[in-house]
Parts: sequence; C-alpha cells; structure tokens
Amino acid sequence: MDFKREKEQDAECEKITAVLLKSRTGEFDLESILFLKLRGLGVHELGCIGECVNLERLDLSGNNVTNLGPLASLRLLSVLNLSANRISNIEPLRSCENLQNLNLAGNVISSTESLHCLVSLKKLENIRLRDNTYNYSNPVCRSASYRAVVLEMFPNIKVLDGERVVGRGSELYQLCKDIDETIKAGSYKNGQLIEHPDCKPWVEEGYWEIKRSNNAIIEEAYKQFNDVLHECRLLNNRASHVISQTERSMSLKKQPKQYAI
Repeated sequence: MDFKREKEQDAECEKITAVLLKSRTGEFDLESILFLKLRGLGVHELGCIGECVNLERLDLSGNNVTNLGPLASLRLLSVLNLSANRISNIEPLRSCENLQNLNLAGNVISSTESLHCLVSLKKLENIRLRDNTYNYSNPVCRSASYRAVVLEMFPNIKVLDGERVVGRGSELYQLCKDIDETIKAGSYKNGQLIEHPDCKPWVEEGYWEIKRSNNAIIEEAYKQFNDVLHECRLLNNRASHVISQTERSMSLKKQPKQYAI
C-alpha cells in the first residue's frame, strides 16, 4: 500500500522536493545526484532542484514548468530536456556554461530574441525547438526565416531540430534533402525521370568494385576470416539443431499422460 501511495504521489507532484529527488535517485545527498529523470510528473515548480549542483543530465519533459530560475545554479549540466512544457523565458540557462544538448521543443518561445541568452554558451552544439516526431514546436518556428536566423546566431552548433548542420553525415543529409526537393519540384514527368544531357556520374566507373590487394598478409587474413566465418555458420546450424531437439523433447514431457480404460 505504501508503494502504491508513493507511486500516486509521483504521478502528479506540483513541486520538486528533496524527498522526491532522493526517492527517485536513491541518493541521500542532493549534491551526489548526476542524472535525473522527472518526465511527465505534472511538475509546476522546480523547487530545490538547484541544490543538485553536480547534475549533468536532466529530463523534465512533459511537465508544466514555466520558471527556469532554479536551473541557474546547475553549471555542470550538459544535457537538458525541457520539451513539452510551458516555457517562454529561458534566461536562467545563461549560467549553464557546460550545456551541450538542449531540447526546448513543445514550449511557447515566441521569438529568436528569446534565444540570445544562449549565445554565450560556447559548448552548445545541439538545439531543438521543433520535433516533428511528436508534433512539438514553438511559435518562433512559424517564421520563414527561423532556421537561417538561428544558424546565424549559433554558428558553432552541429545539430538543429534533429538535422545535422555540420560534421559527419551533414552532406549526406543535405543531399537527400535536395533530392526530395527536386522530386517535389517536378523532375518526374509521366512517372519517368527527366534526363539531362549535361549530367555527370557522381563517381568514376569501377568505383564500387571490390579491389583485391596483392599483399600476401592481407590475402592470408582474408582466407582465415572466411574459414572462421564458415565454422561459425556450422556451429550455428548445430546449435539450432540441438535447440530444436531439446524443445521437441521438452514438449513431449509436458504432454499429459493418457491412460486406456
């Protein structure tokens, strides 16, 4: 009964208390808490969360938070999820100097000016204000220039709204996006791709062919790898056979005995 009562209290707690934090983490000291997940608890006030000064990862998504004041003391915080709340002012996050990953999708941030307080966070590389997977957004995202303004404001970020801006994978993502836009623009006519005589292949002929090395060591390693792979397949077949036999024998043992009268 006590466990059930505690669970009901966690389901809807308006204010974060030391008792709640200790019960959720198992820590006796708030300063010992490094990771904290308080998703969907109906939290309105952050209470004493600012006392978790060594906190590195915090998930407050799916609550009713409006005031981020207590987060100003969390200078070691690197990952913060505030999605699906009622936040319009993120000024207190200015002090979170180690912040790298910030999710603000599904709030009420109305303008890019509200984001200026984050410019001083030099380690910030991932910002999310919109999440199409959960249909989360912010009023600021409705602006046609939203993406361009944010990228200009934060020239060092690598990911915006889940889309890689720079770094590994960004070129491929942009290429796929360009292909989609080209298709939408009507590159297909009667189900056929319109050919352009001036188009050139992306790679040289023979690019995808596997080139075998003349190095004897590599050749021997390649042969040994194939031998080991073959043995693994044989062992897998034997194991499957033994498992099927065992399952068959166990099913026979479980069958009820029948007696003829």
